[in-house]
Amino acid sequence: MTILLFIGGLVGLIIGAELLVRGASKLALSFGISPLVVGLTIVAFGTSAPEMAVSVGAVLDGRTDIAIGNVVGSNILNVLFILGVSALITPLVVNIQLIRQEVPIMIGASLLLLALGLDGKLSFLDGGILFGLMIAYTVFLIVQSRKETKAAHDEYAAEVKPAVPGGWDSKLPVQLLLIVVGLAFLVIGSEWLVNASVTFAKALGVSDLVIGLTIVAAGTSMPEVATSITAALKGERDIAVGNVVGSCTFNILGCLGLSGIVSGDLGVAMSAAILNFDIWVMIAVALACLPVFMTGREIARWEGGVFVLYYAAYIIYLIMASQQHDALGMFSTAMMSFVLPLTMITLVVMLLKRGKLPDSTP
Repeated sequence: MTILLFIGGLVGLIIGAELLVRGASKLALSFGISPLVVGLTIVAFGTSAPEMAVSVGAVLDGRTDIAIGNVVGSNILNVLFILGVSALITPLVVNIQLIRQEVPIMIGASLLLLALGLDGKLSFLDGGILFGLMIAYTVFLIVQSRKETKAAHDEYAAEVKPAVPGGWDSKLPVQLLLIVVGLAFLVIGSEWLVNASVTFAKALGVSDLVIGLTIVAAGTSMPEVATSITAALKGERDIAVGNVVGSCTFNILGCLGLSGIVSGDLGVAMSAAILNFDIWVMIAVALACLPVFMTGREIARWEGGVFVLYYAAYIIYLIMASQQHDALGMFSTAMMSFVLPLTMITLVVMLLKRGKLPDSTP
């Protein structure tokens, strides 16, 4: 029954996000908002909607470890697993705007989360700061989109198509209904997913935090998985990367911002475990994007393979740590003393060979 509840919740989140994005996109386009703006804002928000629904729902249920673990785990999965698998399908082109603007913003949001959480919780004020920055970031993207090239506009227009006149989704009542039904699916799906996850945690003898970092994070990241891998298969490699980076920023600013606001005076507790390890992994993953993206302005297949292997290592570490496995010490030593330093040296050498930040020309 718990497995069915989890699957039902996951399906509800995916359907809800799809309906919400479709309804909001068509509504925005009907009012003359450009496809580029829709892609940068509504679609990016839509793929992060499951994370937001689950994190807010978990906070309201008093399961703050699931709320924090969901976002941190999703961001780690987004970069290491989703970009890794997408790059294995085809080398991913990295737009110069991602290197100069979006990735630094993602890194800044990650560092801000750490700074706000050093006192052991995200307060109502902390949540307000994060959510306010998300609104400012969204407005900034809309203003900036007016200066984008026609090529960028057309690329998003191919992804976000306006409602066809006379089509079933061209009428305002239908678009509003899609938004309402999508939100309902998100709320119900998040409730089922959180309840099932808590039951899993108790049955497996692991913490809410580990469940949030793994099972819940993977489940709520399904829209990002589908969007990026589909974009990679269709050759729209720029969107595959932009979707992941944008979603990571929205996860921190939007999901945890709103979670902090709804927590009221209690705040969202941040455990020592996540402050001492997992949030640092998230920051390291965000920082790793810069040298990888800057070397040739693409994510090569071998780099994608390294990303996937690192995600597997991270999951193995979490499982070993939760079970206090005898091999945990040896595994940690091998990662910290050999694998990580070797990877960093390789990235630095590649970056030095590159010599400078790439210009905006292809």
